[in-house]
Amino acid sequence: MKTIDLQQKMNFQIKKMGLAKVSAAVLLVGVILFSIGCEVPPSTSTNVNVAVNSNTVVANTNIAPTNAPVENKEMAAKMPITLPVLDAMFGADESFAGELKSKIQLTDEQIDNLKRLSREAVTNLNEDEANDGNPRSTRAAMERAGRQIREMLGEQKTVQFFDFVRERWSNGETATNDNSSTAAPNSVPTDTRIVVNAPAYRMDVFQEGKLVKSYKIGIGYPEFPLPSGMRKADTIIFNPTWTPPDEPWVKGKVEAGKTVAAGDKLNPLGPIKIPIGLPSLIHGGKSPARLGGFASHGCVGLTNPQVQDFTLELAKISGLSLTAEDVKNYEKQKTETKNVKLDKPIPVELRYETIVVEDGKLKIYRDVYERGTNMEENLQRVLQAYGVSLDTLAAPEREKILVGLKQMAINASGNPVEGNGGSNSNFANSNITNTNNLNSKNNSNTKDASVTRNIKGKKEISFDIAALKGKGYPAALGMK
Repeated sequence: MKTIDLQQKMNFQIKKMGLAKVSAAVLLVGVILFSIGCEVPPSTSTNVNVAVNSNTVVANTNIAPTNAPVENKEMAAKMPITLPVLDAMFGADESFAGELKSKIQLTDEQIDNLKRLSREAVTNLNEDEANDGNPRSTRAAMERAGRQIREMLGEQKTVQFFDFVRERWSNGETATNDNSSTAAPNSVPTDTRIVVNAPAYRMDVFQEGKLVKSYKIGIGYPEFPLPSGMRKADTIIFNPTWTPPDEPWVKGKVEAGKTVAAGDKLNPLGPIKIPIGLPSLIHGGKSPARLGGFASHGCVGLTNPQVQDFTLELAKISGLSLTAEDVKNYEKQKTETKNVKLDKPIPVELRYETIVVEDGKLKIYRDVYERGTNMEENLQRVLQAYGVSLDTLAAPEREKILVGLKQMAINASGNPVEGNGGSNSNFANSNITNTNNLNSKNNSNTKDASVTRNIKGKKEISFDIAALKGKGYPAALGMK
């Protein structure tokens, strides 16, 4: 996306949202790493040519036609960047700071200030559940990042900075063969890959276009959202260790800087972790109660039995010979970390789809990361991909669907997702949006920032539509 185009969009959206309310609370991730269960993995090269899902039109009605493209750059523009996200990127990728200097022409002083700002944001985190009555949201955390960074870099550099960061975070340093994806809504893979849809709290394993296993997952908190884009998995790490950072919020049971051994009950990663680019992982260590909700620091969270089962499926689709007995043997050596390379890298597609046609049903999930996706134009786009028009439905049925759409256009705290959907200024250009409407109390660097752990109200709504019978993304299979 050219800087001038982004600037024009910004000016338009700022005018458009001049009277729009912005979430009052400015919150960041409020969980220490051993309760979150994600760590920043060592910086490694993740370059691989992985084709973005680009199915062609086929007779099989389970696959949506590809005449409704979703541009990678548009998706990247919606990626919400918060200060904890920046802190993780600085920590996970040694080349990140260097590229800010070479590609965005930031000075060493500006880069040091960005590191300090993002580090201070993490320092102020608090895992307590205290609620001061203000809503916790992705937007609020992201608005704060935009305001502070704009003050630091100026408007023009801020535009360039967030454009660069979103592109990098969306791709996870994974090269693609097609940077203008032609994937249709809810597209069914025709290849072998992992598909994660965050709003559905679901991860699927596909082998040569066939769904072989589904998993219920925990996702990143609103203040540290799971990204979208193409990643890859190429290594299984058994018995991962964890080193708590030297921060005030690391206290009590663990000592900052002192490695927590693999297998230790205080190690949040569980018996297995699978890096999928930048600071994101697929890992165990979660309780069943955390599945189907927020559970991680920008990662895909599973229970220990789940991650063991998933590891076997991942090995199988990559061609790696790995048995359940092998997994047990690795875990018996709890103090020995073992890295096992897959026979071939497996693409991991991270999606954010709140409107899904699944096995003949229309499902609408909550817009938990507040991307403005539950809008009528997006609903029309998804239905049209399956040859159905909202206008041709019977009036009572259409009305119920629109009411349901509105009910799901709310964030994790049950508050309406305000602003324009689709391009959504809060996500296309929001990190430079005027934040004067933010509560002044929450603009300060509070030590009491806490995280939204639970979701208030329904997470999804479903409709049976006769015209969709036999169409759509497959229903979950063997959900673990």
